[in-house]
Amino acid sequence: MSSERGKDIAEGSSRVSPGDQPPTPSRYESQKRRDWNTFGQYLKNQRPPVPLSQCNCSHVLDFLRYLDQFGKTKVHLQGCMFYGQPEPPAPCTCPLRQAWGSLDALIGRLRAAYEENGGSPETNPFASGAIRVYLREVRECQAKARGIPYKKKKKKPTQGKGSDESSSTIHFS
Repeated sequence: MSSERGKDIAEGSSRVSPGDQPPTPSRYESQKRRDWNTFGQYLKNQRPPVPLSQCNCSHVLDFLRYLDQFGKTKVHLQGCMFYGQPEPPAPCTCPLRQAWGSLDALIGRLRAAYEENGGSPETNPFASGAIRVYLREVRECQAKARGIPYKKKKKKPTQGKGSDESSSTIHFS
């Protein structure tokens, strides 16, 4: 391998020399493409089919709810005797849902894919406030069901000039 081609790969260039194969897409790029295709197929399967140009946050919310049927995360309902227990001692009939983290990552990939496929950031249905509210509600609901409150990580303060390092160390408990 030439040092020039090695430099291109290290810098993330997609330049391809004659006779070379294009670089393999990253795992993230592959997943983003799969997610985008899945969402596109979901829109086509709606009755009537929804063109991407007509897609709005309601379609995205419906898609997220549709995905719940394929989830693998047990989310205890409020009436369940294991509600609020992180490690229930026995099985129950509560539904399996998509985990909040999976939905959050999915929306991030679809948000990027929308703009990469010609969508405007101003009209991106994946960036809608309604989506952020839905994800926050899912996160809080799942945390309560497991008895684990979700806590935001504390931000490290910005270090000013001349501050000594020992006074700016933050310990998380």
